[in-house]
Amino acid sequence: MSLRIYNTLSRALEEFSPLEPGHVRMYVCGMTVYDLCHLGHARSMVAFDIVQRWLRASGLGVTYVRNITDIDDKIIRRALENGEAIRSLTDRMIDALHQDADALGIERPTHEPRATDYVPQMLDIIGKLEGKGLAYRTESGDVNYAVRKFPGYGKLSGKSLDELHAGERVAVLDGKEDPLDFVLWKSAKPTEPDDAKWNGTYGLGRPGWHIECSAMGCALLGETFDIHAGGADLQFPHHENEIAQSEGAHGKPLAKVWMHNGFINVDNEKMSKSLGNFFTIRDVLKEYDAETVRFFVVRAHYRSPLNYSDVHLDDARNALKRLYTALSLVPAADVEVDWNDAYAARFRAAMDEDFGTPEAIAVLFDLAGEVNRGKSPEAAGLLRALGGFLGLLQDDPQRFLQAGAGASGLDAAAIAVQIEARAAAKAAKNWGEADRIRKELLEQGVVLKDSATGTTWEAAQ
Repeated sequence: MSLRIYNTLSRALEEFSPLEPGHVRMYVCGMTVYDLCHLGHARSMVAFDIVQRWLRASGLGVTYVRNITDIDDKIIRRALENGEAIRSLTDRMIDALHQDADALGIERPTHEPRATDYVPQMLDIIGKLEGKGLAYRTESGDVNYAVRKFPGYGKLSGKSLDELHAGERVAVLDGKEDPLDFVLWKSAKPTEPDDAKWNGTYGLGRPGWHIECSAMGCALLGETFDIHAGGADLQFPHHENEIAQSEGAHGKPLAKVWMHNGFINVDNEKMSKSLGNFFTIRDVLKEYDAETVRFFVVRAHYRSPLNYSDVHLDDARNALKRLYTALSLVPAADVEVDWNDAYAARFRAAMDEDFGTPEAIAVLFDLAGEVNRGKSPEAAGLLRALGGFLGLLQDDPQRFLQAGAGASGLDAAAIAVQIEARAAAKAAKNWGEADRIRKELLEQGVVLKDSATGTTWEAAQ
């Protein structure tokens, strides 16, 4: 079975083959770095980390670009509020972004361009658009994109120009020829700091948000590349406008496949600062370990809505413990995945069907059951190896289980000593002492499991 991906542009599952045989070029819209990353960012980062991991596991080379927006209205406003330079703010937030991403096991992209390093490329695209009559200057010094002059505008979002125009509720007060037009270059305002201004073809100013991604994507991946991805909230207007800019300037499709991950809801409501249900990644990592958070994201399909709550996180943690408990039963052999193996074949089929992580996770649980029954080092090794394609199950099983046990600070070695003492008591037929040790460990959050091959333990649930 070959890889199939749901293409937002065609609204269908399509068999995927890269434009360049053996090599995939992928662009994912990254963060605007004016604040700490939130759960929505985590969802997108994990989703497309899985995509690039599976493309590589499928034998493809991947050039993965995830940009950083380091200049926009929110960044300027926050820097002014803080009384700091824009670069100081964005450097701090980029460092925090990397810390959060590293904690979640997100592999670094091939390139992580900052928008401010690509202003000349942005100006070049704007010049091409103006030359083709798709951009115009206003009296205020802005440069806008003339949406109605681009055939096919709305093809990604499925919205017609008339539908979009009907939704406009404000008068044109900013020099636009049409309410749908969007800014490519913003002229500098007297109230804006000097580090928010560039002197270019159109005078002192700064780029609009949409043109940034067009410039970075085309500069690093070419005028047409394989996959363009991001959150569902970016489908319109951001990605729609990227298509209009890039294809308007170059006369070529921007991307072969468009992918969008679903929203994060909190207790069935969309996560929003205004609703008071907004959580940063760091908020969540204070209560839950990073692999549990990653597992929570991975076990839902990337296109489906994901409902966040403590109940769902607790369930994810307990489910992940069951997988690690299986790995704690027997040392995992170092195996090379045989894709003809029944479990591996099912896992691959799931991932090849639009990165079907829920089905892939189900395979892991079936395989864990096999490990529990047969105590096979090879089966444990396969479980660990398949989990690795999802960025899971790479920790030491006993360390993971002990860390989640709440066992009064006891580490795995201390628990092992208690287990040995209980075994000695049983050998001496001192059943009272053996029961006392079991009860004491249970009170500390450790459950013992006796079998023909010995005694193992797991965190109480």
